[in-house]
Amino acid sequence: MRSLPRYRGLALLASVSVVLLLAASSASAHDAPPHDDAVRVVASGPGLTVGSAVGPDGALYVTDASAGTLVRVDPRTGRSLVVADGLPVQGAPGVGGPMDVAFLDGTAYVLVTFVGPDVGGTGINGIYRIDGHGATPIADIGAFATANPPATDYVVPSGLQFAFIAYRGAFLVTDGHHNRVYRVTTSGEVSVAAAFADDVPTGITSRGRTVWMTFAGPVPHLPESGRVVRLDLASQSAVPIASGARLAVDVAVKGSDLYVLSQGQLPAGAEPGTPALPGTGALYRVAGDGTMRLVVDGLDRPTSLQIIGRTAYIVTLDGEIDAVSLARHGGSH
Repeated sequence: MRSLPRYRGLALLASVSVVLLLAASSASAHDAPPHDDAVRVVASGPGLTVGSAVGPDGALYVTDASAGTLVRVDPRTGRSLVVADGLPVQGAPGVGGPMDVAFLDGTAYVLVTFVGPDVGGTGINGIYRIDGHGATPIADIGAFATANPPATDYVVPSGLQFAFIAYRGAFLVTDGHHNRVYRVTTSGEVSVAAAFADDVPTGITSRGRTVWMTFAGPVPHLPESGRVVRLDLASQSAVPIASGARLAVDVAVKGSDLYVLSQGQLPAGAEPGTPALPGTGALYRVAGDGTMRLVVDGLDRPTSLQIIGRTAYIVTLDGEIDAVSLARHGGSH
């Protein structure tokens, strides 16, 4: 499948290589190296999975961009069940669809991106509320982004929204193409909460009023570009916490520890939109001195991270969910 070459000015997408998480991978699951004994496979499937969240029932909820579905996964047994379908998929071939899931007041919401008219689709780029087994759009982020373009260079007017969280009765949404964080209300109001340079915001999490976020940085995604920051909404700025995770795509907090997910290393000379090499992803714990301490490596193109109890659950691009014990690595007491 093609990804983004049809857009004029492709070079600008070097700052948007989060698309690699959506593009069809040239490396199949058979190319992935075997896991070491630190990683337990909880579930696997043919889907193109990106975002995840822990639901009110303690289960994992994962978006499948290829099928336009939201899937519930029992973290103990790995049993999966489609709980919502009919979400828009892939406005451009191989790119787009449901990206992430969040819960607000017990209701599931799904972030959908790259499905609008500017990429050849007919859907709405924004947030959808899960109603029963279907979904209802509540906010058109793509329309806002198009009407209010960023100061940084861009190719796709509607942007590329990557991840979101529920925060103080509304949502915070990262956009890795427009280098922004949006605040979105349940009534559909969209505003810019923060804007950045060529940092490529990806994962986001919070506890209380504190918000953390990962920056993937531009191609070639050097380790020093992969950072975790604290988002200061009052000043609309990012406060550095740590760096060293190549192509940082997500962050999670547990107890006094922050964990950062690295998707891995790009092939030499890779074009924007190319997935990381299989087996080069890693999970890090942020140390008090701002360095990244390796928890486990050899992960196959991970996309999102959740922590339940003392176990990290890692979703990968090709539909696998891996479990890593944090207790054996000295974290999350």
